[in-house]
Amino acid sequence: MSDNRPDVTKDWQATQGQKSSATRLRLFAVLCWIVAIGAEIAGIYLFYRHKFDHGNMPLLVGLLVGIAVFAIVGNLLWKAANRHDPARASDTARFFFQNQLGAIITLIAFLPLVFLILTDKNMDPQTKKVAGGVGAALAVLATLIGVSYQPPSVEQYTQDMNACATQIKTGQPTTACSPEVAAQAQEISTDSAAVTAATKDANHPAGQDVVYWIAPENGAKKSAEPHVFHLCAAVSPLKDKTVNSGSVTEAYAQNAIRITKQIEMEQKQCGFTVSQ
Repeated sequence: MSDNRPDVTKDWQATQGQKSSATRLRLFAVLCWIVAIGAEIAGIYLFYRHKFDHGNMPLLVGLLVGIAVFAIVGNLLWKAANRHDPARASDTARFFFQNQLGAIITLIAFLPLVFLILTDKNMDPQTKKVAGGVGAALAVLATLIGVSYQPPSVEQYTQDMNACATQIKTGQPTTACSPEVAAQAQEISTDSAAVTAATKDANHPAGQDVVYWIAPENGAKKSAEPHVFHLCAAVSPLKDKTVNSGSVTEAYAQNAIRITKQIEMEQKQCGFTVSQ
């Protein structure tokens, strides 16, 4: 019976490149949010210095617009980072705060200043009306942009990668292969095919999806450093090592993500038919 299980890891994991991109985007997002909150603090300082009691409406509106611009840019950057490196939906608290942090920061950047504008008794009525309306509208707009309505998750990416790898393996149109999961699904599917081709013998003329790798240390679920996986336990690189075995899927799950470069040598050591 053929094994139609998709050749993917049990849980999708961000690549180093995706993590680097996410970190960079989050750094820029935080810088934008700092500028937005800094503009709010400047506005509050000027407010208590009574700079808006008798005018200066353009300055106040300009501060509100500046807060909105930097908050929105920060929100968009943060959302982009979450697409590269999402949280787990099963970790409810982190999942909520990571995905809705933009909306939370936006409220922090707007509400104190808008509240002061709307409740001040000394401000010129026209300035209060215009600035209060503009501030409230911008706060709502920036907050709505900061909300993640369908946030990505590790679980969702795992499902997408399953579907993507299945489509690649069976030659179907790759409709499930989003940029975040396609590369990993293709790599795993390619390695699985290479292992199957290299592990043919009298008992397994079609090959098999079984590989061997150095077990993670101290009972960990995955190795801290990437490992190579091999064609059998008897190969020289695994001598005197604690070895795990399983499918290419399981190897990737434990951070054994590189197929051996010594395929012909290992075929001879393992007793498989040498690939031509």
